Amino acid sequence: MKEKLDKILGGFLVFLMSIMVISVLWQVFSRYVMDSPSSITEELARYLLIWIGVLGAAYAAGQQDHLAINLLEEKLNGQNRKRLRIGIDLLIIFFCITVLIIGGGNLVYLSYDLGQTSAALEIPLSIVYMVLPFSGLLIIAYKMNEILNPEKYLA
Repeated sequence: MKEKLDKILGGFLVFLMSIMVISVLWQVFSRYVMDSPSSITEELARYLLIWIGVLGAAYAAGQQDHLAINLLEEKLNGQNRKRLRIGIDLLIIFFCITVLIIGGGNLVYLSYDLGQTSAALEIPLSIVYMVLPFSGLLIIAYKMNEILNPEKYLA
């Protein structure tokens, strides 16, 4: 399951990054060559950067490439190291539920309820904010996989 999720999420991140690069290149071209800057590319690049950052954090959490201070973990033996990792994973899951899923879900609902749209693209901001609860679910899936298969991640 993890390998399939890694492949799909990694491919989606590459796709988003490609769209963002093309958008920024078009913005530079239209501004300096055509002397008529595009009005939507800056906003598109901004929203894509948000999605890339948040989904990239979920991908990094799945690869265990996120920022970590592991001084304590290095000093523990096998069983205690396993307990510490499971405890940390549970704290990360708690954070994802409270901040990303509940908080992000409230933000999505509020922006949808208020009918907020972006200025240039005129898309609902709830679509932009939807990345928060989605990313929370992805991180929880990765961390549950680590908890259920600790031998793979303690090498």
